[in-house]
Formats: sequence, C-alpha cells, structure tokens
Amino acid sequence: MEQRLNFISLGVRDVSRSRDFYVTGLGCEARLDVPGEVIFLQVNHGLILSLWDRAAMAAELGTDPAALDACPIPPVTLSHNVSSPEAVDAVVGQARKAGAAVVRDPARQSWGGYSGYFADPDGFRWEVAYNPTWDVDDTGRVTV
Repeated sequence: MEQRLNFISLGVRDVSRSRDFYVTGLGCEARLDVPGEVIFLQVNHGLILSLWDRAAMAAELGTDPAALDACPIPPVTLSHNVSSPEAVDAVVGQARKAGAAVVRDPARQSWGGYSGYFADPDGFRWEVAYNPTWDVDDTGRVTV
C-alpha cells in the first residue's frame, strides 16, 4: 500500500449546518454538494473532506447510529498547519467568527510551536498550528 491519504469523512448531525460553517463561515469550496446528504470539499492537493449525514454513514458502516453518538467529543483531530503564529491567530479568529467554539486559544506549546483548537458544529476538533521545524510553502504544502 502506498503511503497516502486521499479522503476524510466526518459523520455530521446536520449537513446544512455543517455546509454553512465550512463553506460560508470558513470559505471552503464545495466541489460536490448533495443537500441534506453529503458535501465534498477539496481541502488540499488530492485530499477531500466529506461532510456526510451521520445516519447514512452509520448505515454504510453497518453501525447503530447511536454508537456514533456515544462519545461526545469525536476522537479525531484535523490539523491545519500554517507558516506563522500570526496565521494561527487569523485562522482561529475566522473560525470563531464562523461560529466555532474555540476550545483552546492559540498559545506557545511545549513542543516549540504555536497552536490553538476550535470545534466545528459537530464537535470535531481542528488544530491550527505553526511548527517552526516544518516548512509550509506558499501553496500550503507541508514538509516535515
């Protein structure tokens, strides 16, 4: 298997609410939008973020929808790496204006970087981070 990730699916409770947050609030571009069912966002070079109706996702997974609600905080973080601490502040500020709950204000971290966290309408945690040992080029490509 090649080392790559092409697609991330998040099971969301309200596709319309998630669309408003990601598309209207954060400025993401919906590449495919099936109202009430699923939205596909091109988030990076070859990476798609899918916001999928939670019940439909559970059905395809062969899982009871209630099982997806058992954990109030989804055990996943999504990271958006930027090239400076100021960019972290700007992105977290934009998320706050879009209605995100900022769960950890941006701050210097013990690992040497600067990061903050916000939660989308379904509680998925986004880390916005600047790591001084990583290179983030003008296109957003991260090199470790």
